[in-house]
Amino acid sequence: MTKFVFIAALFCLLLGCEQASDNQLQRIKHKQIIRVGTLAGPGNYFQARHGEQGYEYELSAEFADFLGVRLQMVPFFSLSELFERLDNGDLDMIASGISYHPKRTQKYKFGPSYRSISQKLVFKQGKTRPRSIEDIDKPITVLANSSHVLTLQALKQQYPALTWQAVTDKDEEELLLGIIDEQIEYTVADSHTLALFRRYHPTVSIGFSITRDDPISWVLRNDVDDSLFALLLPFFAELKQTDVLYTLEEKYYGHVSSFNYVNALAFVEAAHEVLPTYLAWFKQYAKNIDWRLLAALSYQESMWDPRAKSPTGVRGIMMLTLPTAKQVGVTNRLKPEQNIRGGAEYLAKLLKRIPARIPQPDRTWFALASYNVGWGHVNDARIITQQQGADPDSWADVKKRLPLLIKKRYYRKTKYGYARGDVAVQYVDNIRRYYDALVWLDENNALSVNSGK
Repeated sequence: MTKFVFIAALFCLLLGCEQASDNQLQRIKHKQIIRVGTLAGPGNYFQARHGEQGYEYELSAEFADFLGVRLQMVPFFSLSELFERLDNGDLDMIASGISYHPKRTQKYKFGPSYRSISQKLVFKQGKTRPRSIEDIDKPITVLANSSHVLTLQALKQQYPALTWQAVTDKDEEELLLGIIDEQIEYTVADSHTLALFRRYHPTVSIGFSITRDDPISWVLRNDVDDSLFALLLPFFAELKQTDVLYTLEEKYYGHVSSFNYVNALAFVEAAHEVLPTYLAWFKQYAKNIDWRLLAALSYQESMWDPRAKSPTGVRGIMMLTLPTAKQVGVTNRLKPEQNIRGGAEYLAKLLKRIPARIPQPDRTWFALASYNVGWGHVNDARIITQQQGADPDSWADVKKRLPLLIKKRYYRKTKYGYARGDVAVQYVDNIRRYYDALVWLDENNALSVNSGK
């Protein structure tokens, strides 16, 4: 029995669960399944190459393990339907980045807060930026039954001229796309949703923050049965004593904490105008590596310039050093096909060097950092991580320590010495952003195909 399951069993005994065979927790235990509803999307739940993923999916899976049952994640595209299914008893709870609001407590219970967000007023880049509610001269379009509606209702008391339209036939992403297509003038988006969306749609811009530090919680029905709700307290208390929340935050949002409009726009334009020239070669030579990752790495290195050159002598579209080029059989680094093949082979070699016990996606982030500063320096940071009592196999933990390699009191004790570990961290974050954008563009058929030069 795991520690989580033991704690859950103990709380169940204290609550008299064994005597209440018809309560929610016992029904979950009997069926060995917990049904969790969420809004489909990159921040909550999505189907990836290696199966189900998402911040809320992984957090819900931790809770299912805590209970000793299987997780059944039920995705929705409508917030109204999500709450309706919870009301009807078709779901045990909602895990969808829902922010707490006092008005909702009349009908729902909110678990412990595990992160905070802010609500942003959104408009299209290039139009006049609204800096306050007084600058809003057209209705704001928001999702019906959302926390954004509740926020606007409260603001209406102070700003009587404020108007909005609540829609049920669109999801969060469709509202943001409506901003780009100029079908919608303004909308409200949560900060974490917006951070993910702007990776591949940089023309969506922020006017101002409507709220700050809104607590995010899981949602259950507000009835007399507290059997499941009571276990949220020890579950999140346990998580706060571990790095689970930090690791999930880093995995899904760590690389999008900063946003550069010019950089993001340049990348999207290059993906449409430059990438098609080399697309076939990225696909051909990626082999067991996702070609979109290889292309993202190449953009970070050279911005897809086959004649790129650094002051240190690295050359070409994958920016290979002369020794590395010789190692992978590249005779002319200025030939993009050769360079892409060599870069793919070198990245594959780095991936093989990562200890097999390290799971994805962490092993990929370690390999990318190694492409930048070398595996020796990355391993030095892993050793420092272990010495400080953290997990050397976790990218989230090692990411914190890589910048220490620029400090003499740390690097003088390492095997490979000084390294710009801070640059390597930013390097990996950039590639992750480019990769996410390429995945979206590819899956939405927004990339054209060219056979190459």
